[in-house]
Amino acid sequence: MFRRSLRVRFRQFEMDESTGELRKDGIKVRLQEQPLQILQILLEHPGELVAREELRKRVWPTDTFVDFDHGINNAIKRLREALGDTTETPRFIETLPRRGYRFVERVESEEDSLQSLAVLPLENLSGDPEQEYFADGLTDSLITQLARVSALRVISRTTAMHYKRIHRPLPEIAGELGVSKIVEGTVQRSGGRVRVCAQLVEASTDTHLWADSFERDLRDVLSLQSELARAIVKEVQVKLTPQEQANLARAKRVDPEAYDAYLKGRYYFYQRRGDALRKGVQCFEHAIDKDPTYAAAYAGLADCLSLLGWWAFVPPAEGCGKAKGVALKALLLDESLGEAHASLAWATVHYDYDFAVTEREYRKCIELSPRYATGHQWFGLYLTMVGRPEEGFETLKTAIRLDPFVPIINACLAMGYWFARKRDEHIEQLEKTIELDPNFAPAHWGLGIGYLEKGMHDPAIAEMQKSVQLSQRAPIFVALLGEAYAVAGRREDAQKILDELKETAKQRYVTPYILARIYAALNEKDTAFHLLETAYRDHAAWTAFMKSDPRVDNLRSDPRFGDLLRRMKFPE
Repeated sequence: MFRRSLRVRFRQFEMDESTGELRKDGIKVRLQEQPLQILQILLEHPGELVAREELRKRVWPTDTFVDFDHGINNAIKRLREALGDTTETPRFIETLPRRGYRFVERVESEEDSLQSLAVLPLENLSGDPEQEYFADGLTDSLITQLARVSALRVISRTTAMHYKRIHRPLPEIAGELGVSKIVEGTVQRSGGRVRVCAQLVEASTDTHLWADSFERDLRDVLSLQSELARAIVKEVQVKLTPQEQANLARAKRVDPEAYDAYLKGRYYFYQRRGDALRKGVQCFEHAIDKDPTYAAAYAGLADCLSLLGWWAFVPPAEGCGKAKGVALKALLLDESLGEAHASLAWATVHYDYDFAVTEREYRKCIELSPRYATGHQWFGLYLTMVGRPEEGFETLKTAIRLDPFVPIINACLAMGYWFARKRDEHIEQLEKTIELDPNFAPAHWGLGIGYLEKGMHDPAIAEMQKSVQLSQRAPIFVALLGEAYAVAGRREDAQKILDELKETAKQRYVTPYILARIYAALNEKDTAFHLLETAYRDHAAWTAFMKSDPRVDNLRSDPRFGDLLRRMKFPE
C-alpha cells in the first residue's frame, strides 16, 4: 500500500504526480490541463492500452459539452509536441487506431532510486507517563524533517505510531511498511537537558549500520533534531539539494517552555476532538507568548482554529477567520513552511471563498512539502467541492497512500465521492474508514447520509444517532440527524431537532448552513434560502460546499440558488 510513487521518470522527463508538473532536464514544461491529465493516466499504465473511453470518462466528464474526438485528438497532439514525439515514429505515445493509446517508453518510479525508511516511535525513558507527548513530539519532528528530503521516502507519523510499544522483529515491521531501513531509539528528558539515543538498522538483515547519542540543553533541542536528521541522511547516503542542506542546517534556539507547549499542542491537534483542539489552541498560544517568532506554533494554532471553525465548535470569525491571520503570520516568519500554506488555503476557502488564492496556496504547500498528507487531503477535498472530481480523487488517494491509517483522510475521499454522486464508492470507502476506527463520528454520519441517498432510512438514522452519541451531541451532528429525519419524512422528529438547536444557539454556535439543509429537506424553500443567505454573509461552516452538495439539489432550479453561487464566485 506504500509503493505507489509520487514521481515517475522517462528519459529526460520527470512527472510529479503530487504537484501535477512535468519537467524536462529539471525545467518545467508548459502544458495545458487536458494533455497533462492524459499523460498522468498513461503513466499509471506504462506499456498497457488505455482505452479512449477511459480517457473520456476521466478527462471529459458527461457534463462537458465539447466534441470529444476533436478534444482528445488535439490534446494528444499537444502532448506529443511537448514531448518531442511523433505519430509516425513514436518514442513515448503509440496510437492504437479506434482503440486508444499506449505509453511505450520505459518508466522509472522514484521508488527505484529512493532510499526508504521508517522512524519508529522513540521510547520515553523518563519513567514519567506525562512525558509521552515529548517523546512522540520528537518522533514527529524527526519524521517531518526527514520527509522534506526529496531522495528519501519516509513513512508517515500516523503509520509509524501504530508500532508504539509493539516489540516485533524489525524485518517483519519493515516488510509491512515496505522500507529498507528503520530508525529506532530512546529519549530521556531530565531537568533542562534532553538526551536522544538512535540507531539505524538495515531491516532485511537486522544489521545495525550506525548508532549515536545526542545530548543538548532543552533550548537547543531544534539543533539536536537537525543534527540527528543530518546524521541519518549521511548514513543512508542520499544526495541533498542545496535548499535541503540549508533547511537541515537551519536550527535556532528555542525557549524550552515554548517548545514544550508546542509539542503538547501537536499532541492535542492529532486527537481532532473539539475538547482536544481547544487545548491545542491554549498550548500553541502559550508557545507564541513565550516565543513570538516561532513560525511552527503559528501554523499549529491556525490548524486548530480552522478545524474548530469547520466543525462549528466556534463562530466563523473565531475559527477560519482568525486562522487566516495566524497562518499569514506563520508565513511571514517562514515562507518555506509548507504546512502553513495549507493552513492559509483551508482558512481562505472556508472564510473568504477566494478560490484562486486557495488553489495557489495548496499547490505551494505540495511543492514545499510533497509528503504532507494533510495538504493533499485538503486540496483533494477542495477539488471535489469545486467540481473537479477526478483530480480530487487522485489527490485524496495520494493523501491516503502517504498516511493510510488516518480516519479523517479516508473519510474525505468518501466525501469527495459523495459530492460526485458516486453512492456505492462513498459507502464502500466509509466502511473502510469505520474499520480503521469504529468510534469515528464523522464516518458514521457519512455512512448514514450514504444510506439516505439510497432510500435506506432506518439504517441511515441509526448511523446518524451513533454519530451524535460518539460526538457527545455536538451541534453539527445533531443538526445532521435532524436532516436525516426530514429526508425520511419524520417531520415531527426533525422539528424537535430544530427546536433543540434554537435553544443551543443561545449558548453556542450553530451553523445556519446545516439548518438550511434541514429546511430544504422539509421542502420549506423560502426558509432554506434565508438561512443560506445568512450562511454566506456570516462565512458559516460548510457553506463553501454549496456548489457540489447533493443535499441542496432540490434548490438548484430556483434562480436564487444560481444567484448565490455567482456571488460566491465559484470557479467554472
